[in-house]
Amino acid sequence: MNDVVAAFHEYFEVIDARSPQLLRQAFHLRYQAYCVEQRAPGFEASKYPTEMESDGYDHHSSHILLRHRPSGEFIGTARLILPYPLDPARAFPTEQHTRFDPALIDMNRIPRRHLGEISRLIIVRRFMRRRDEPLDAIEKGRSVEAWKPMDRRRFPHPLLALAVGIIRMSVERDITHWLSVMEPSLNRLLGLYGLQLDPIGPLIEHHGKRGPYYVDLDRMLDRMHEDYNQFWELVTDYGRVIPASGKSAPNRGPGFPHALKIVN
Repeated sequence: MNDVVAAFHEYFEVIDARSPQLLRQAFHLRYQAYCVEQRAPGFEASKYPTEMESDGYDHHSSHILLRHRPSGEFIGTARLILPYPLDPARAFPTEQHTRFDPALIDMNRIPRRHLGEISRLIIVRRFMRRRDEPLDAIEKGRSVEAWKPMDRRRFPHPLLALAVGIIRMSVERDITHWLSVMEPSLNRLLGLYGLQLDPIGPLIEHHGKRGPYYVDLDRMLDRMHEDYNQFWELVTDYGRVIPASGKSAPNRGPGFPHALKIVN
């Protein structure tokens, strides 16, 4: 078991948020992040008197929560918007709110029954932003080339822990392609672990400056296996959690318990 894997199990637990109680926890985290901490455009707190941020896509999504084991607190959440089996051509939010560059992506070649959208990716501020973190450097235009993910603490970043749940949730739902709308700085942070998505269009004003992104999960995991193996071992459970069509070769390291816990 490599050090990153061991630290993940020491500090974090990913929970499949299926029950109404856990969904309320996820929605409250989203309210806290978007409406209180970030005061993001379009997320005015007065619109959410119950202090839960939710929308029409939540009923057709899978959700996860990230628990910080030492404190017992929920510190992150994310959702995977799923395709509609009876109407796979129905547009995802990324398709509705952004513009794709046809030179960068041909949506007609994407298997829509295996396409999902990652959104509402949240880590609470006190865990997301720590002094001298690479995200601060990225947002301020400073170089992060010399920064190594293991330099600052034993486990690199809570966002990597959340990625564990997103990838495993995708594999369980047979989702092999992702869309997402995000800030470029967030995608660059993901890139420190080999998790970056490909930009497929210009930046727009959508709850701040954001752009459309896409990735083939198989190709991303192949890249991680080649160049970021310790993180690949974490997110794939040493090669046991990969898409059915996945080609990334399993590493023969020791196993560890499945990290996606179902709590009703």
